[in-house]
Amino acid sequence: MIEIKNIHKQFGERVILDDITATMEAGKCNLIIGTSGSGKTVLTKCMVGLFEPDSGEILYDGVDMMKMEDEQRKLLRQQIGMLFQGTALFDSMTVEQNVTFPLDMFTKLSSSEKKKRVNEVLERVKLVDANARFPSEISGGMKKRVGIARAIVLNPKYLFCDEPNSGLDPQTSLVIDKLIQEITREFNTTTIVITHDMNSVMEIGDHIVYLHKGRKQWEGTNKDIIFSKDELLNNFIFASDFLQDAKQMRMMGHGK
Repeated sequence: MIEIKNIHKQFGERVILDDITATMEAGKCNLIIGTSGSGKTVLTKCMVGLFEPDSGEILYDGVDMMKMEDEQRKLLRQQIGMLFQGTALFDSMTVEQNVTFPLDMFTKLSSSEKKKRVNEVLERVKLVDANARFPSEISGGMKKRVGIARAIVLNPKYLFCDEPNSGLDPQTSLVIDKLIQEITREFNTTTIVITHDMNSVMEIGDHIVYLHKGRKQWEGTNKDIIFSKDELLNNFIFASDFLQDAKQMRMMGHGK
């Protein structure tokens, strides 16, 4: 669990995050959504320690990250897995070498133990026999799965996913969403997903925080969205006339 309490962040005179409070729950996909410039990325960078909030608290299982000693922070970082927007795989490394990288950085496992662990996570993301291939030799969806394998190889308690479906077709996006959801529930991970993908919101949004101009505008589940009367949220989620009509029909059907 990650608790965000009254987080405020500004750069110069510009307020980016204004008194944001939310709880990211373990075993759930916690989605942070909002338009460009709403504060999603800055909030996430504060949560992982890349930015220091001007005020407020970020509690990892009850411990304030801002008050941690250097050694505590180092241990915390080992418990955080990151799936980057562009996957950020090393082009000159094979799939196996990419997934092994965190093990090389943070563990003293033997070569055989590392290989065993890498094969376990590659099997978990359904990428058996891809070990010797390079990123240039695999599809976009496969790259995302390699990114997920690398993110979970250290058995993280917390998993951050930045736009996991960017650049993917709808069918592959669904596969990635389901994989993230399965891993989250299987390992009781506290998963935070930054996304613009409304399919992801409706598919795996166990808990959703909607930011608007640096403030928390709305919070709820994917089921709550259908019946929300928040105008800003509805304009963001149901941007087209078609989707607005579909929402109205769904609400009318629910009321019968």
